[in-house]
Amino acid sequence: MQRNSSSASLHISLARRLGAIFYDFLLLATILIFASLFFAIPFNITPEHPLFIIYQGYIYVISFFFYAWSWTRGGQTLGMKTWKFKITRLDGSSMDWLDALIRFVVAIISWLPFGLGYLWSLFDKQKRTWHDIASKTQLTPI
Repeated sequence: MQRNSSSASLHISLARRLGAIFYDFLLLATILIFASLFFAIPFNITPEHPLFIIYQGYIYVISFFFYAWSWTRGGQTLGMKTWKFKITRLDGSSMDWLDALIRFVVAIISWLPFGLGYLWSLFDKQKRTWHDIASKTQLTPI
């Protein structure tokens, strides 16, 4: 049976997205705690410390690599595997690192105005978020 990509059943709901985000948050938080052991603790980094801005950049870089590695190598984070969906370009091909960077940056922006970039999926016919649109990617069930 051939699936029609415009079918509503092929779009990932906000609830499934949030479920995957929660799973990924738990894993990423663990990774960031260990990463902090090598940077923040030895240098006693606090928000007032002159290296704090570098530490923040370090955290963003690690977070980016966590997501980008998963997205470009199979199209799934652990949360996406658990919730049974993957990410691809609109043509069905795998994402590259530039796609991942655009998606990552716009996903952060999507959280800033009270999650409006994610809530956008409730009104979009294809259930797309801002970062889906900006990166020209889609989530599809597996």
